[in-house]
Order: sequence, then structure tokens, then C-alpha cells
Amino acid sequence: MVMQQSLLTCSGVVFALYLHHVIRAIEVPLDPNIQSELSQPPTITEQSVKDYIVDPRDNIFIECEAKGNPIPTFSWTRNGKFFNVAKDPKVSMQRRSGTLVIDFRGGGRPEDYEGEYQCSARNQYGTALSSKILLQVSRSPLWPKEHLDLVEIDEGSPLTLKCNPPPGLPPPVIFWMSSSMEPIHQDKRVSQGQNGDLYFSNVMLQDAQTDYSCNARFHFTHTIQQKNPYTLKVQTTRGVMETTPSFMYPYGTSSNQIVLRGVDLLLECIASGVPAPDIMWYKKGGELPTDKTKLENFNKALRITNVSEEDSGEYFCLASNKMGSIRHTISVRVKAAPYWLDEPQNLILAPGEDGRLVCRANGNPKPTIQWLVNGEPIESAPPNPSREVAGDTIVFRDTQIGSSAVYQCNASNEHGYLLANAFVSVLDVPPRILAPRNQLIKVIQYNRTLLDCPFFGSPIPTLRWFKNGQGSALDGENYQRHENGSLEINMARKEDQGIYTCVATNILGKAENQVRLEIKDPTRIVRGPEDLIVKRGSMVRLDCRIKHDSTLKLTVAWLKDDTPLYIGNRMKKEDDGLIIYGVAEKDQGDYTCVASTELDKDSAKAFLTVLAVVSAPTNRMTALPKERPERPRDLELTDLAERSVRLTWIPGDDNNSPITDYVVQFEEDKFQPGSWHNHSRYPGSVNSAVLRLSPYVNYQFRVIAVNEVGSSLPSLPSERYHTIGASPEINPTGVRGAGTQKNNMEITWTPLNATQAYGPNLRYIVNWRQRDTRDSWSNETVRTTRHVVWNTPIYVPYEIKVQAENDFGRAPEPDVIIGYSGEDLPSAPRYIRIRQPNLETITLEWDHPEHPNGILTGYNLRYQAFNGSKTGRTLVETFSPNQTRFTLKRTDPISRYRFFLRARTQVGDGESIVEESPAPLNEATPTPAYTKNHVDIATQGWFIGLMCAIALLVLILLIVCFIKRSRGGKYPVREKVEVLDHEDHKVDDPSFDYSDEDNKEPPGSHTSLDGTIKQESDDSLVDYGEGGEGQFNEDGSFIGQYTVKKDKEETEGNESSEATSPVNAIYSLA
Repeated sequence: MVMQQSLLTCSGVVFALYLHHVIRAIEVPLDPNIQSELSQPPTITEQSVKDYIVDPRDNIFIECEAKGNPIPTFSWTRNGKFFNVAKDPKVSMQRRSGTLVIDFRGGGRPEDYEGEYQCSARNQYGTALSSKILLQVSRSPLWPKEHLDLVEIDEGSPLTLKCNPPPGLPPPVIFWMSSSMEPIHQDKRVSQGQNGDLYFSNVMLQDAQTDYSCNARFHFTHTIQQKNPYTLKVQTTRGVMETTPSFMYPYGTSSNQIVLRGVDLLLECIASGVPAPDIMWYKKGGELPTDKTKLENFNKALRITNVSEEDSGEYFCLASNKMGSIRHTISVRVKAAPYWLDEPQNLILAPGEDGRLVCRANGNPKPTIQWLVNGEPIESAPPNPSREVAGDTIVFRDTQIGSSAVYQCNASNEHGYLLANAFVSVLDVPPRILAPRNQLIKVIQYNRTLLDCPFFGSPIPTLRWFKNGQGSALDGENYQRHENGSLEINMARKEDQGIYTCVATNILGKAENQVRLEIKDPTRIVRGPEDLIVKRGSMVRLDCRIKHDSTLKLTVAWLKDDTPLYIGNRMKKEDDGLIIYGVAEKDQGDYTCVASTELDKDSAKAFLTVLAVVSAPTNRMTALPKERPERPRDLELTDLAERSVRLTWIPGDDNNSPITDYVVQFEEDKFQPGSWHNHSRYPGSVNSAVLRLSPYVNYQFRVIAVNEVGSSLPSLPSERYHTIGASPEINPTGVRGAGTQKNNMEITWTPLNATQAYGPNLRYIVNWRQRDTRDSWSNETVRTTRHVVWNTPIYVPYEIKVQAENDFGRAPEPDVIIGYSGEDLPSAPRYIRIRQPNLETITLEWDHPEHPNGILTGYNLRYQAFNGSKTGRTLVETFSPNQTRFTLKRTDPISRYRFFLRARTQVGDGESIVEESPAPLNEATPTPAYTKNHVDIATQGWFIGLMCAIALLVLILLIVCFIKRSRGGKYPVREKVEVLDHEDHKVDDPSFDYSDEDNKEPPGSHTSLDGTIKQESDDSLVDYGEGGEGQFNEDGSFIGQYTVKKDKEETEGNESSEATSPVNAIYSLA
């Protein structure tokens, strides 16, 4: 047993060593002339996808294309059986192709042709197979008719509206709308699940304002089918109870999910609760893969793209609100359909050579490997002594002509399969030289050079180089041969010049080609320009004497300040130098002479300094009129790069006024076509500049010359240059959020311009959430410069981010700004306090509204004096939002005042608070202004009788109360409160006219002898209590003391002179 195991181990090692030493396969050149002459087994080049869904309204095309020499013929199987194309008049194959065409113009049912198809391409050297193509016809079934009852549900309860779409092929896209085709607003409370159902974490009263219809959009027919709408009836309660989260999907505390390698993993958790829960995702024992993780559907879904085995594990979602949290664990297992590790490649061998085909695939579970030859299992194929199958490898030894075939490798497991074709072609081809014949190679002396000689043959030829017909091959020292046939000469010398011959040889013959090598002298500047200092107006000569190979064409160019020099009328270019006449200040700078041939170049540089002449020039040029310069011309773009380009132009005539500046402008044709913008400005001595560019802009440039007179006409535009795109580098500016209505917030920003977009399809990712909350970010991607957020609370702060994005990526993370939702009318001020420090003034103090509902812009105070039924005119005062105090100068010491105070926002005035000033302390002692015809009420008989009656009534009630207390009875407070709890006579409309119209007396009033109307007290007990809550003894009797609404300290000693209600007196004594 031990010996047998040892023998197996040794044989495995020998086999591995053999595979390591297998001769490399022959590579066929791409030259179509070569390929057309070589015999070649078939190769599938095009085929339809494995799962092929077709539109029933169109003809069916099932692709199958192949190449080979001779041209292959094609056949098909359907559901594993031969498919006779000629037998069905609706079916045909395209000419010189295997593509099936099923034509329904004459009628027929596409469903009759569903099935599994496979194409075979064969010639005399083998048969290639396509993958198995499952043909299915698209289906768009109608929604089953059903009657949906009214959905009644309590406010705050969770709700799931089922969609249950018809099973289409492919599955339809699901979305929810109302029956009037308005989209259903979705957020973290209301959202659509991956199964198409609509989930409400908790139902609110506003959800009944619309109906809900599930819609299915089918891909091929482009039709939308709408389900009968759901109608909700929400039962309201006194208050919605806050509840802890509970999962609506998936159910329970744990679940399992299997996903295939390479596809997207989508995990989903939807929870109910009041308030709506937030969802967070975690992975046990590790971090979420940030580079391929994306949160969707308001954090309810976690998507991991391109799943691999490393993504297996346990994930859990945490649903939480202020009442608590729960979590659900999802165990993820990653399986894998087969995928290639080593896909078999075509193998070309010469007779007698060895080779191998390797088919290695992986998957989960591990796939099984099956070999076929010419479409048949290799086990049932005729025996081939030169072929040995060893699992995923086929080894070929000493192959011979006639062994050509196409091998198929099928790797399969329960999740799918892979099928690859690889042919083995045994060729015997004499050597061929693939390079052009009799090439001429020129090289500068002492430079490195390569002599190319590509070749082909089977068996692989050997290649040798010879020089000038000499018998010994070239190798070593100054020569180096490469496997591709090239001969490298490390340092070309004069003696290396000559004719070189490459010879390719195999057992079938030989081929040769010649290459002539010429060694050239280098180009050298033997006398270059020197640094010079000259006076303005003089002549200067810059030398450039050159030595070069006389057989090469020489080109001499001059540069000024490293840019091409424009040779104007004042300059003359000679063979050995440059002459400048009438030197000007603008001629100062670096001058470079560049001498070049087709093989090399040389350069020399010098600096020219121009000195100004002190005395004024007397030549005729000074008398010439100065004008604007002529336009620049001959614009040229060079040195093209991703973010820059060099623009060169030829200056126009300066018209006797030196050019001081050049202005470069650009135009782009995407955002503002036809509009020119300034790009940069350069000195007048420059006629070339490197321009910095922005990504993804189709630039066009022009140049304007400027002198002391003015600007030239713009030059003619340059050619266009389109830079490649990139992700934006900045985000929009001017981001702000403000409400336009009380239930919204409009987010606006300044968009990026053409040179900031950096790529196609510029868009903006708008993120927002309430500040100081645990809410997750809401987001929307828009292409405009505004986005409106609806259903917002009144005037609350929001955190806002706007990020730019294009097809190349996103800009950096934007800054967070604070915006506010819409304002509303403010509530009434919390209170208003009235003080009367003396008979001449009244002081008002008030507090801000409890609910400002926006930014307060001020207060409006309306007031009027009254004395009984007599009222004065209404006066109005306005105050700043910070002012909460006002002093009123009384017009007389007797009249009282009624005040109406409102807060104001930019929306308008809010609710008013109404108060009246108390009667003055000395109302019974009138001032001289009111002494005329005044009758002393205290001396009137009716008044004395009334006071006696009231005193008697109070005495009787006290006696009754004392008797009931002595008997242990409880005081019937509730009955008394119900009797006294009348409707308050408050002023609803602050604009009410208090003038004495028609001299009518208000109900429930009586008139005194002096004509003054006194209003009887009908205030409720709540109005006189502290916040509407009284105190009771253990036996239920009322012990609280009723007080006036106004602050006791402020009103003490300043109460009204009106008679106190007897009932109030009783309660105060109880």
C-alpha cells in the first residue's frame, strides 16, 4: 500500500514537470493574408445570451456567428433534438451565417418556438458549439379583476397595502400612484418594499386624503397596468400612543439569504412604530464594505454590489425610535455559479510538437469539469494515442497532421454552467517573413537602433542574421538578437553601415529578407548666438552656423522666449543667422536657434538686451499716426494635454504703437454657445502661451491685441479642443433654504458654470434633515437649481447639503448650511400686563408669542378709550420685534382703555390678545372736567336699597353654608360651577366698532342713574382660577381662592369699582 502511494506521488511529480516543459504554442499573426491561407477549425464569434427573452411583436433572431477556414456550416438543436430549419417555412438561416430568423409576418404564435436552442459550426477540422440559449417570449399579463374593500384602520397603526402584480416576463417595474396619476410621496414612514408592497410604519390622518394604486410597467410592451385603488378610512383617536418599533418585513428576529457571487446583495428591513423608526445596518465581526455598500429606500435597504465570498456572514438591521429599539439578524451565504480561473485557449502545434489545454473553473459548490471533442463527450470519441485527459487538463504528445479538432470544456454546478471552445490545429507551414522587403533604416552615428524581421512558420522557424553576405551569424558584442526576430545594435558606428539579411528556417524550408542600414552624421551648431546689448533703433545679428549630414534635409527655426518667433518686416532670416533692423524694446529677450533633421536636432540660446535712447528720435517714424493694432492671425494649438494646451499666434501690425497686452478669450458650445469669455492676459512681447483648461469643455480660442490706442479686432477662432471629463472639484455656492409656504422649504443654489461642470449630465444631490434630531438624511437628485421639500413643520431649522455630480463622479463632501421651513401667522403674545402708576399714564408690558412660527417682524397695538357706552376713535401703534413695553398718555383720568395686541411675521399679523385697563382708583371722585351736572350716586335711595338687599342675601347664604358645614355636608361645587360657567364675552374681532350704535343696551346689563352702562359679570370660574385648576378638601369641598387673571401684585389696590358678584363673595368665604 505504501509502495503504491509512493508510485502515485512520483508519477504526479513527473507529470507536473512535463507540463512545465511543454513547448510554447505557435501564435498566428493577425495579418489577414496569413490567416486566409491557413486551415483553421471553427470558432464561435457571436451568439445570443443564454437567457434570451424576445418581444412577441417582432421577428425572432437567434444569433450564431463563427469563423474558420474552410468557412463553417451551421446546424441547430432544439430541446436536445435536431432542428430541421428547412422543414418550417417561417424559419431560415442568414447567408454565410448560422443566425436563425423566425418570421411571423405571415402569422404564427411566437410561443410555439420557445425552448432551448444550441448552434453547431463545423468544417473538416472540427465542430464548435454555442452555449445553450433558452428562448422565452415576453409576457405582459393583465391584472386580475378584484374588488378592494374600504381599508379602515386606527390612526398610528401600521399598514401594508399588497400589490401582488401579475407574473410578467421579465418581471415588471412596480411603483405606486393615486388614481389621478399623482406619485405617492415616500419617506421613512411610508415606502415601497422590494416586493412591491406599500408599507406604512404608522398611519396618519393625512394618509386618507388620497387613494393608492399599484402600477406595473412592462419592459417590452412599454405599457403600464394599474391595479384598482385602495381607499383608506383613518379612525381618529384622542391621542396617538407612541409605540416601540416592530418589524413588518422580514418577520421574526432572524432570517437567511443566499446570493450568488458577482451579483448585488439586497437586504431589507421595514419596521413599524410611532414615531417612525430609523434603520441602521451592521455586520457582525466586521465593518460594512464601504467601497461597494449603498443605503437605499430611506436606509431600509442595504445593497452590496458585486458580492464575493468575503461578504458572507451575519448582518443585522437596528430599528429604533425614542420608545426603544429592536433588531433583525440576516445570515448571508454566498454561493457561486462557475467562473473561470483558466479558460482554455486555441492551440496551434506543428507536427511532432507537444501541448496542453487547461480548463480550470471555480464555484460554490465546486463545479464539475466535462470535456467534449467536436460536440461529443470525449469518452465516446475515437481514441487518440497522442491525447491524455487528466482532470481539468488535456495533454498532447507528438501530435500529427489530422489531429486537429475543437474541444469543449463544460464547467457546471447547481447554479449554472460555462462552456468554452478551444481548437487544436496541427499545421505545417514553411517560414514566411512578415516585414516589408528591402527596408532602409537610417540612424545617427553612435545611437542605438533596431532592425526588425517578424516571421512565422510551423514548426517555429529559427532565425539568423548576416551582414553583407558574410557566412557567420551576428550575435554578441555590439549585436543582440530578440525572440521576435529583431536585431539590436547597441551603438551604431560607421563600420556598421551595410546590408543585413535575416533568414528564417524550419524543416519545410526557409525565407529571407534584407535591411539596408545607413549611418548619418549628427547635426551640430558650431557657432551659436551670443548674449548682446544693443541700443534701440540699431541693427543686430544673431549667429547660427550649423554642421549636418548633407544627405538629410535641414530645417532651422528661431524661438523668442521659448515660443516660435514671428519673422516680420524688420527681421531677416539667413542660412547662418538672424538679422533684426530697428531694434525696439519689445525685441528684448531670449533667442534660440533650433536646427533639426528627420533624425535629430540641436539648439543654442542667447539673450538680447535693448537699451533706451535718451534723446528723442528724429526719424520720420515718430510723425506717423498711431492706431489700434491689427488682429492676430494663424492661431495654432499644440502640446495638447488633459488640463492644458499651448496656443500660438502671429502678431498683427502694431500700427506705430507697441502692443502692450494680448487678451486670450474662449468659447464653449455646451452651456453658452456663441458667448466669448476672457481666459487670460499676457504681455505684448509674448505670442505663445500655455493655457490652463477645465475638464469636459469643448474649447475654441481667439486673441485680441491691445496698445495704448485701444484693442484690435478679435482674431479668427482657433480649432476646437475637447478636454476629457472628470468629477467636479467644487460644489454649488449660495445654498440657502427658506419656505415659500408654511408647509414647505425651497432649497436654492448658484449652479456650476461650463468650466466647473467637468463632465456630462451635471446634476445636484440635495440632502436635508431637521437639525438636532436623529433623523437620517433625505435626498433627491435634480438637474435644476432648486428643490422644494413639502410637508415640513412650521419654521423649523434644517441642515442642508448640495453636492455636484456628473457621469465621472461626485464633488467633495459639501458644507452643511442651515435653512428654515416656511413661516406662518404667530400665536398671540403670552400675556399683556397693564399698570397705572398715576392718573396721567398707562404702562403696557407683554411677552413674545409662545409659538412665533417664524421671525417676528414687530407688533401691532390697536386701542381705544371708552367710558361706559361712549368710545373714542381707534388708534394704532407699531413696534419693533424687540420692543415689549409701551407707555400711553391718557387724554383724561376717567376713561378706560381697551387694547388689542398682535405679533407679526412676514406672513402677516397673528392672533390678538385683548385686555382692558382697570378703572382708576379715584373714579368715585370725578375730576373737574366731569363735575358739571353730576349727581352723587351714594345719596340716591335706589342705591341704598340695593346695597341693603345684597347684604341681606349674603347673610342668608352664610347661614346656610354654616348649617351645611356643621352637618358634615359637602359643598356642591360642581353644580355651582356648571351654573356659572357661561361663555366668555371675549372680543373675537379686534376691528369691532365699540361706538354706541342706535343707543342699544347690551344684553344682561343695567343702566345707572348717570347713564353709564355696567356689564354684569359672566366670567367662568376657570377665568378666575389659576390655570383652571382649583383645590379641594379631602371631603371634596372647594378651598381654592379665585383670583383675577391679571397678576395679583400688579392689580392689588387697583381693582375695578364694579360690584363684586355675590357668588364670588360666597366662594371666597367658603
